Amino acid sequence: MMEPYSVLMSVYAKEKADFLRQSIDSMLAQTVRTDDFVILCDGPLTEELDSVIEAAKRDHPKLFRVVRLTCQGGLGNALKTGVPICRNEWIARMDSDDISVPDRCEKQLQFLKGQYADLVGGNVAEFTGSISNLKASRRVPQDDDAIKQFAKRRNPFNHPTVMFRKSAVLKAGNYQDCKGFEDYYLWARMLKRGMVGHNIQETLVYMRTDEGMYQRRGSLPYAWLGIKARWRIFRIGYSSFLDFCVSAGGQLMMSLIPLRLRTYCYQRFLRG
Repeated sequence: MMEPYSVLMSVYAKEKADFLRQSIDSMLAQTVRTDDFVILCDGPLTEELDSVIEAAKRDHPKLFRVVRLTCQGGLGNALKTGVPICRNEWIARMDSDDISVPDRCEKQLQFLKGQYADLVGGNVAEFTGSISNLKASRRVPQDDDAIKQFAKRRNPFNHPTVMFRKSAVLKAGNYQDCKGFEDYYLWARMLKRGMVGHNIQETLVYMRTDEGMYQRRGSLPYAWLGIKARWRIFRIGYSSFLDFCVSAGGQLMMSLIPLRLRTYCYQRFLRG
């Protein structure tokens, strides 16, 4: 028998209602379905987004629990509120514009029946428009030793694929405000405590991208957020100063090179 699990999703006003609907539907279509679906509304939403959420509650009144935050505080603050609310020990993260493969959660729970882990993720396939229009994939290291080494310089998990132990996340201090890198900072704190990670070497989630993604990642403000996050990871003692310099330097370089070269580097070296 599979362990029960909660789904934790955050949504804010700039999301598109159709994307939210597709994301929710992909979790409802799981071969092993959740019995607890928590949606954090990060500030007031649009009428269209509210309509999608209300329809889901109406169709599944015992499944969905919706928490409405009065003002937008960012992803980290929303998820920090959501983790303690989840009823189950296992929590599957899901973004409000991505699409999970039908057996994503079954594969993660099946793995956990045979091996110990505190968080289990997998690979993503990036798409634009529809999942038939795949652009790239992001493959992450598989076993715990490789994950712990990789994490010193780069994020070792694809956030919307991760299923984690609620107790482990709370013990590590839960999500914290680290804009743009809330997940990476949490994983670093968990791994530093000796918690065990694993990535299934299959595509678990189709991640939505658009043509402007690589352009946005070229901004100096985005680079500064990445550098600050890596400094915090160094300051907690997880990475070395050399790790910080290499990863921060790489982040800065990617923000300064021309868009065409940045796109090539992401797709050739940072993606599959």
